[in-house]
Amino acid sequence: QVQLVESGGGLVQSGGSLRLSCAASGFTLSSYPMTWYRQAPGKEREWVARKSLTVSNTNYADSVKGRFTISRDYAKNTMYLQMNSLTAEDTAVYYCNVRVSGRDYWGQGTQVTVSS
Repeated sequence: QVQLVESGGGLVQSGGSLRLSCAASGFTLSSYPMTWYRQAPGKEREWVARKSLTVSNTNYADSVKGRFTISRDYAKNTMYLQMNSLTAEDTAVYYCNVRVSGRDYWGQGTQVTVSS
């Protein structure tokens, strides 16, 4: 059974950093592209960073480019999102996503709150 569990969110001051984790089970993380999304209050869910199977193919939303870095630890079957230079606009619930056999799977999300 595919499961995703996010962690690492919290309250941080503007300019600070957080590292989010997405622990995967039920599938091999190295075999699937994966994506980080976020949803701010009153806004639609938006993609933040996407990592494909090739080392060089990583994409970031313009709003986070140069500040966020996506990575994977295959031994731990876990994906990470390192977030630096956080601003109040980064406040949101962050989700990881994977599509397996044509079905989208989501974690429960982790709240990130940036105080200005």
